[in-house]
Amino acid sequence: MIREWVEKNRSCRGYERRAVPMETLMDMVDCVRLCACGGNRQVLRYALSCTEEKNAKIFPHIRWAAALKDRHLPDKGKEPAAYIVMCLAPEAGAELGPSQAVDVGIAAQTLCLLAAEKGLANCMIMAFDRSGVRRDLGLEAEPVLIIALGYRAEEAVLEEWKEGMPAYWRDEKDVHHVPKRSLRECLL
Repeated sequence: MIREWVEKNRSCRGYERRAVPMETLMDMVDCVRLCACGGNRQVLRYALSCTEEKNAKIFPHIRWAAALKDRHLPDKGKEPAAYIVMCLAPEAGAELGPSQAVDVGIAAQTLCLLAAEKGLANCMIMAFDRSGVRRDLGLEAEPVLIIALGYRAEEAVLEEWKEGMPAYWRDEKDVHHVPKRSLRECLL
């Protein structure tokens, strides 16, 4: 079952106009707070957003799909319905140390798999204006990653990776293609 969620868990940049309840976000964070973390320091904090008003404070600070230079995604009307803004607790400082970076990765992947389990699509985002998000949400903690969430309104497919391929692309039908290396290429 986890493999199925991993395969379905492609970054999404086009969402249906359908609400994601706060209870869903709370349930996801309630689970992710139980994840392993370096030294059990538990330095991650989460700001949740699922209202149009609060989402509008986050959306303008995000830089979407840098590899698609000729597109500005998401298309109008296909913005995420919710966000989880992952932050470092004030006592942890503003910069990710090696252990904290691992903690963020563990928590982010867990949140994305939880989203897939709940039928939600997502996009992990590190390309955003940290100070703008912090200011506009009134956060005391330092934002380090944003997970956009909603119900998928686009198709994404896995492709076999070949030398020279772009990181990802959209075809003429707006299907999102994601190349992945074969198992053989990943083994040493």
